[in-house]
Amino acid sequence: MANPFERPRTSDSRVLRLPAGAWVDRMRKRTVMICTDLTRAVILLTIPPAWWAGALTIWWLYAVALVHGVLSVFFDVAYAGYLPHLVGRSKLMEGNSNLSTVQSVTSIGGPTLAGPLVGLVGAPATLLVSSAGMAVSALLAITIRKREQEPEPSERPQLCREIKEGLRFVVRHPTLRAIMLGDAMFNLFLAMYQTMLLVFLDREMGLQPFGIGFALSGMGCGALTGALLANRVARRVGHGRVIWPASLATCPLTALMPLARTGWSVYVAAVGLAALSLGGVVRVVAQSTLQQALTPDRLLGRMNATTRFVAWGGIPIGGLLGGASGSAFGATLTLGIAASGMTLSALAPFLSPLRTMGTLPTDGAPEFVR
Repeated sequence: MANPFERPRTSDSRVLRLPAGAWVDRMRKRTVMICTDLTRAVILLTIPPAWWAGALTIWWLYAVALVHGVLSVFFDVAYAGYLPHLVGRSKLMEGNSNLSTVQSVTSIGGPTLAGPLVGLVGAPATLLVSSAGMAVSALLAITIRKREQEPEPSERPQLCREIKEGLRFVVRHPTLRAIMLGDAMFNLFLAMYQTMLLVFLDREMGLQPFGIGFALSGMGCGALTGALLANRVARRVGHGRVIWPASLATCPLTALMPLARTGWSVYVAAVGLAALSLGGVVRVVAQSTLQQALTPDRLLGRMNATTRFVAWGGIPIGGLLGGASGSAFGATLTLGIAASGMTLSALAPFLSPLRTMGTLPTDGAPEFVR
């Protein structure tokens, strides 16, 4: 991934994620993925004909973005909960590492291909490629022969009660709670950092677009390297023990950027951004594996929804804080504050059972919901 950290695709995702988790836990996750992929493909297909007919309006685009975003929420929750069934709990680390590698490659290659394609055929026609990609994704999911068991129906299905059950499970589980809190703090300060990074490179360093792109390009390489190394590093260090050092060893290097001066030193400081991506992917792969290993099948959707709801909830706040801090103290000091905050995000996992957890649990986890 060009950015190693999963981020909400639309603003509505934070609102819908909790009920989506409860709904997904009532259904076969593979079915949810297929239906949402096919529907998203059809929704995107409405834009090129409307544009060619001269009927495309901003409200049409708003409607497409809204429906596409809602469907993406359901796909993401189902996708994250489907892996334990697909590969088995004994191979979760390898599965998450492989998925991160593919995501890194596509996140680097997608934007690289999109620019020339938009210039060649135009933005509306380019959406035909995106639509085709989602259709192919659905077809590939259809070819999966391993079928899930039908989730056991609840005696009294109540959405609010099921959402609360997922919240209680995560909050009362010391390991899952530490992962969630660490992620929330990291994402808040990452958003703060990213808000001022482009301002710093443009106004303080005086870089042109090519120079900015070159300075940021190392993040994609770092993410891909992290995905390739995640499984090996986790096995050597420990599946739980690797989480807090991954942040502690790489986040301080982002402070090199505000220390840079005009000239070649800014490109040396960009090494810190690559390190952040590398450590971020290693951390996320290890965290995802532990979250899946510690969660019963019937709660996977709600666990994923709850942790992402909290972990991503600080992103818009971080963006606002970054803008306010940049206006008050300048981009340089804001980057330093954000780098310190990202480093301190290692504290929550360090003060939890993750500090000494070397291997994945093999006997599941207590429910922590009663």
